[in-house]
Parts: sequence; C-alpha cells; structure tokens
Amino acid sequence: MNQDAYRKLISGQDARFGAVLLRFFLGMPAEVYLIAVALRNFLYSKGWLKIHNANAAVISVGNITTGGTGKTPLVVWLCNSLRNSKYKCLILTRGYKTKKRVLSDEVAILAESCPEAKVVINPDRVAGATEAVSKFGANVLIMDDGFQHRRLARDLDIVTIDGTVPFGYGKLLPAGLLREPVAELKRADAAVITRCDQAAESELAQLEDKLRKINPEMIISRSMHAPVYMKSADGKKIGFEELKGKKIFAFCGIGNPDAFFNTVRGLGANLVGSRIFNDHYHYTDDCLADIYTQAKRLNSDLILTTQKDWFSLFDIGNSSFDIRFAYLAVELKFVRGEGEITQLIKDALAGKI
Repeated sequence: MNQDAYRKLISGQDARFGAVLLRFFLGMPAEVYLIAVALRNFLYSKGWLKIHNANAAVISVGNITTGGTGKTPLVVWLCNSLRNSKYKCLILTRGYKTKKRVLSDEVAILAESCPEAKVVINPDRVAGATEAVSKFGANVLIMDDGFQHRRLARDLDIVTIDGTVPFGYGKLLPAGLLREPVAELKRADAAVITRCDQAAESELAQLEDKLRKINPEMIISRSMHAPVYMKSADGKKIGFEELKGKKIFAFCGIGNPDAFFNTVRGLGANLVGSRIFNDHYHYTDDCLADIYTQAKRLNSDLILTTQKDWFSLFDIGNSSFDIRFAYLAVELKFVRGEGEITQLIKDALAGKI
C-alpha cells in the first residue's frame, strides 16, 4: 500500500467496507504498540534505562507523529539563528543511506542550507554526540528527529506539530500517525505549530488550548513554510511570477503531500495534475519518464517538485525532456512566538556555554 492510499485509509476518507474492516484490525497492533511505548517511557522516567549526557548543549527537534511536520526547516532555522562565534553547532541525524548517493535527501538539504554546521550521521545518537564533540569540537548539538530518542540527554526539547494534521488522526501507528500518545508532549519545552497558513484560525486556537492543557509550561509558537525560490534543472532560478496561471504538474514523496500542492496553488499556479510517492522515495529513470508522460498529456508548462525530492533525482539536467523540471525551496517563517522561542534557546544555552 502506498502512502497516499494509507493516509486515506487511516483518515477515514476511504469508506469502502474493506477499508472499514482493515481500520478495525489495525487497532490491534496499535494497542500492542501503545503498551511497548508506555513501558519504554516508564523505564526512562524511572531511570531504569540509562540516559547519557553529552559534553555539549543538546537541542532536540522532533515530533509526535510520523513524517512531514517540518522538522528539517526548523533545524535549518536553528543553525542559522545560532551563528555566533561562541557557538559551534553540529547536527546529529540518523540519516538514510540511498542507493546512488552517500547523503539522503534531508541530510543533503541540511548540508546545503547550513554550510557552517557539520552533520554527523549515526543511528546511535550517543555515539554521534561523542564524535561531534571529540572530533569536531562542537559545543551545541542539534538532534534531528530526537523526541523519541531518549538515550541522549537534552537541554531543550522542541516539537513540530503540523497545523493541518496535528495529531495524526488521533491514533497510534499503524492505525494512525502518532508515534506515542499525545499526553507525552508533557516532556516538551516548546511546540512550533507549522503550516499555520493552511489551517483555520479556529482549529489553531483549539490546538493551542489542547497543548496548554497537556503542558501549561510549554512555549507555543506558530510558523509557516514560506516559499523562497524555485530552481530548474539547469541551475537557473525561476521567479514566482512565472507560475501565475501556468499549467503545473507537481509530484513529491514527502510526509504531507497536500501541503506542498496547496503551496503551489497559493503561488497562483494552475495545478493540472499531481503524483504522490512514498516518503524518501528513490526515483528511477522510468519514474521520471512516467511523470513526464503524464505532464505532457496535460499540456503542462512546468514539472515541479520539492527541494527534498530534488536530491533524489539523478542526472535530470541531462534529460531530453522538453518540459522543464524544477524544485520549490521553502524556509520556516515564524508568524507568532519567535521571540519566546529565541529566548528559551538562549536561556538553555546560557547554563552550558
């Protein structure tokens, strides 16, 4: 089952009898998963599972649901906001090895967007932290996707919550998208609600009220993924004005594809067709040929994808397609609460640096 079909299943959009029956059966492994997560968190809270301290300040960026909440743009924002002579930042990530590249899509974005920060790829974050300090002399470690990785102690826990699908349809994996119960947000110091421009104010207000009930001390901010530029396969930037009224075929393999498509529409483009792939999808020449064929049939003026997906495309610049391929780059932009988040970070680092 691909990602698009899975989301329709767990969200209830697929109302066929077989889907209803499958949702019922998914509830059973979700209960087993809940027990395992609860036991693990209990053991950590009691100190029966060891938590290791790094010889550096650690800021964790994570989420409560799987995929697509906007962690990577927040990590980039953190690295850029901590450009200071006394801070030597390093990003810890588990990474994903690809078939044709050493770096995964997300790691490649981090390396390109934060050139001054080293990136250590290691599924064992404790070992990665040791390497970061001993080999690179880092004194601030930003742990990407670290909320559930409790072996490494952190000075600050920041979670990203997608404003359009905040709690993964309210159920734990595999019946929903929750990695752990929502109540575990009591461990977080701050929440950055992402994609606020795509959610109704009433929904955002309800979300904030729920977060405050779970954790009254939590700092809550709002943000959006603001488009910053488009770039084609030949390396040339494309102005957003060129999208106005143009026929665009979009494709992506990210956690929340609808958010990307809504962004494209928001730029004034006529989205004539789209294709959804699984998260971290490795594109082949046949995939690209199929995308081109669909776009050609719809008389598309441009084929657009995300910056993350772009790093999974190979030799696209050498293709003979007569429709341009391009990617859209976005960055995190706070619309509320940036000052509070910045002060929280300063306070956390003040005691360590």
